[in-house]
Amino acid sequence: MSEELAALKRRYPGAETFKFGDSAALCDTLLALVRAGKKVATCGALRDFEAGEPMPAIGRRDIALNWDDTPALVIETVELVECRFDEVTEAMALAEGEDDSLEGWRAGHRGYFERNGGFSPDLPILWERFVLIEDLAR
Repeated sequence: MSEELAALKRRYPGAETFKFGDSAALCDTLLALVRAGKKVATCGALRDFEAGEPMPAIGRRDIALNWDDTPALVIETVELVECRFDEVTEAMALAEGEDDSLEGWRAGHRGYFERNGGFSPDLPILWERFVLIEDLAR
């Protein structure tokens, strides 16, 4: 663990680390959307959390990493919704900041889930709303 990350973990006790997306390019894009204030939510397949990926927790501050594992942002989870993929509302989709419509969100996220373990319309997901606490690039 880098000294920078160790210092952040001391400043934010209990913080987990994670990366947005599944490639360097997607990670960079999503981090930029958070920094711009357009992305205030994210989601993941419940199966990934059950397999050991750190589960978000309301009130906890977590560290989003750049693709190279350096710290990028600190966020705080403010809302969690467990639902099926096909139950995501337009408001939930638009809060993720990646698309201009629910249909666009569905297409993009279907591709993501297909690349990362499989997709079905009734895929259980965990949707998370967060606030940006600290931008570590500044």
